[in-house]
Amino acid sequence: MSLLMFSTDILGIWGVKSVMFGISPMWTTSSSCVNQIIARANKLGEDPISLSRRYCEEFRQDMIYLHCLPPSVEPRVSDHMPQIIDMIKQILDNGYAYSVDGDVYFNVDKFPEYGRLSGRNLEDNRAGERVAVDSRKKNPADFALWKAAKEGEPCWESPWGLGRPGWHIECSAMSAAYLGYSFDIHGGGMDLVFPHHENEIAQSCAACKQSNISYWIHNGFVTVDSEKMSKSLGNFFTIRQVIDLYHPLALRLFLMGTHYRSPINYSDGQLESASDRIFYIYQTLHDCENVLSPNEVAIRVDLIPPDTANCVNNFQNIFEASMSDDLHTSVVMAAISDPLKTINDLLHTRKGKKQDLRMESLAALERIIRNVLTVLGLMPTSYSEVLQQLREKALKRAKLTEDQVLKKIEERTTARRNKEYEKSDSIRKDLAAVGIALMDSGEGTTWRPAVPLALQEQQVTAT
Repeated sequence: MSLLMFSTDILGIWGVKSVMFGISPMWTTSSSCVNQIIARANKLGEDPISLSRRYCEEFRQDMIYLHCLPPSVEPRVSDHMPQIIDMIKQILDNGYAYSVDGDVYFNVDKFPEYGRLSGRNLEDNRAGERVAVDSRKKNPADFALWKAAKEGEPCWESPWGLGRPGWHIECSAMSAAYLGYSFDIHGGGMDLVFPHHENEIAQSCAACKQSNISYWIHNGFVTVDSEKMSKSLGNFFTIRQVIDLYHPLALRLFLMGTHYRSPINYSDGQLESASDRIFYIYQTLHDCENVLSPNEVAIRVDLIPPDTANCVNNFQNIFEASMSDDLHTSVVMAAISDPLKTINDLLHTRKGKKQDLRMESLAALERIIRNVLTVLGLMPTSYSEVLQQLREKALKRAKLTEDQVLKKIEERTTARRNKEYEKSDSIRKDLAAVGIALMDSGEGTTWRPAVPLALQEQQVTAT
């Protein structure tokens, strides 16, 4: 299967949700964003191409943090001027465009299917709404394939004089160069349906009548505490700012907890819940690994008890059905609860510890969960390592060191020994307020990250 995103990672489907936390590569940006890059470069006295490449490298690093697989191809507009110019010439030769004063415009009246993706009519496209008012256009909705050079902007030689590509043409030209005119999936944000993707269809079909994309998939927007994320509202932040306090895999789990087509609401409470959830998953698997490793269990399906086999098969079936049904990762992440609970029962309950073929059951359950997490990009290199990283992030959010937490645990232990239960409860509550949960057992008291008490209460109230 070929992907316009040139990426084999599932989180690529959540592209705009990731981009909203950072900077998008130049070739996927809007015309206003391209203009912003040019303006920023001029302000900094930097070459726009150099600035764009620097931003692309920052974006690439963010994707590494989020465990996204690298794209197979990362084409740059500046490296594909011959292909872009050739496509514009083909569109002109086929009678779908016209040139005027060094600009080249696509003639939407020549393409009757214009609007088929967005469901918009040409009458809806009034001048001044996402299209520039230009008396030279035959129709106000006509869009630029090539723009004549302006002072302070990058430009290239072309049959129409010095200039640069319009916003849309580079995507069609580069996808055709690497994937051909017909390919399987084209992704992007909801805001790109019109005019960007609508224009891509028109210009690609104008260049080649056989042009076709089997599936268009568009992801929803990010909101912050139920408000649209924007710099003007002061609620815009980057991936780097988020993962300074939360583990990247917690952020990845958070993104996958909502279907990619739906809007996703970012809040501290949501990230805390995702962080708590991912810790629980890895702690369960780590405990399972510790029990299994000395035994080197060889899994034999015929030896797995019926209850375990049903649990494994149900989860496998839900995974396959949900991912095949428009990538419903949220359903998968909800369904993972059953095999995790079964593992914990086998590990920690009296009944579970006595169950026949317990090791075989644990091995089968751990394997199916590991396989699913691997597909979703949520499998760490080491359970113990990621658990320690999650603890460190929790300490940073709580503004505590581990030594300070351990000292509080000692104080609480002493208070309990002296029957100072009010003091003991106060210490537990103070730590819980900042997201540090104390766990008592016969072997002593340990701590783990948790959702801060106030956020827990908000979540209960909300439900």
